[in-house]
Parts: sequence; C-alpha cells; structure tokens
Amino acid sequence: MKSRKILILSALIATATIFQGCNNTKQVTRVEEDSVIDLSGRWNDTDSRLVAEEMVSDMLLRPWLEEFEKGTGERPVVVVGLVQNKSHEHIATETFIKDIEKAILNSGKVRLVQAGEAREQLRKERADQNEFATAATAAKWGKELGADFILQGVLNSIVDSNNKQKVIFYQTDLELTNMETNEKVWIGDKKIKKVVD
Repeated sequence: MKSRKILILSALIATATIFQGCNNTKQVTRVEEDSVIDLSGRWNDTDSRLVAEEMVSDMLLRPWLEEFEKGTGERPVVVVGLVQNKSHEHIATETFIKDIEKAILNSGKVRLVQAGEAREQLRKERADQNEFATAATAAKWGKELGADFILQGVLNSIVDSNNKQKVIFYQTDLELTNMETNEKVWIGDKKIKKVVD
C-alpha cells in the first residue's frame, strides 16, 4: 500500500512537471530587420549584410570598372561564384552570396547573371518552354549573357579564448577575375573582431 502511494505520488509529480514545462511560453519581440542584434558573437545577418555592402562598394570604386567601360562602352556582366566557408562555425554562405548579389544589383553599375543551380533551373524551364509553349512566347536558346567577370571568395575565422572570454576574428576575402584572361582585377577583404564574455 505504501509503495502504491509513492508510485501514485511520483506519477502526479511527473505529470505536473510535464504540464509546467508545456506552459512555459517565451517572450518574443519583433524588431526591424536591419536591427543589430548580436547574442552569441557568431557570424550573423548583420555581419553578412554589412560585409557584402562594404566589399561591393569597394569593388565598384576600383579602376577595373572604368577601364572595362572605356574599352567596351558597356557595363560589365558579373556572376557571383562560390564563397567557401572555412571558418570554425556553420555559416549560411548562400545568404551572404544573396547579400552580395543584392548590393551589386542595387549599385546599377554592373549587370548580374545567374550562377550554378539557379542557372541550370532556368535552362530546364527554357527547355520545357521550347517543348510546350507556343513558338511566339517560348524563351529562345542562345540569348544568355556571358559573364565578363566572376566574383569568388572565402570566409575564415580564428578563435582565441581564455577562461570564459573569447575573441572571434572573421576575415572575408573576395576576388574578381576576368573570365576571358583569368586576370584578377580586384581583391578585397573585410575583417571583423568580436569579444565575447
């Protein structure tokens, strides 16, 4: 009888604990999308956006752009290639690449073409159109813009720690290369250092 009471009491305590856990609601506050919030010290959306904007701005101020426009009379076509993550943490490089592409397009100084999987998806859609759409409305083959330059890069990090304090150093390196000549026409880097207590 005594063991049965203990068993019932244990079951009631366990049930109460489960219900208490279910009732814990978190306070959520919506903030502006460009608000700077750094909770962990890790690479975040603010780092991605600011690094992309600053690096693209620097790239577009360099001599390669004016030299190309003088030689051709046109805006150059750029494709954004891979940005490798060689840092100590998981970083969504696709988001960073989109921030770069957005900064390039918003500048209005160069033209931007699709890369990688997105380009292949467009080609599959074009193939479907050529099979199923009317000839007058189907997108034509052989009309793609070839890229004059490819932008590629790497994101690295170094972590130094002592007891509960650590310093995280990020370095983003981007290179712009002439597709025809293989000549590097611009190299840029951006460094970020964060102290986390």
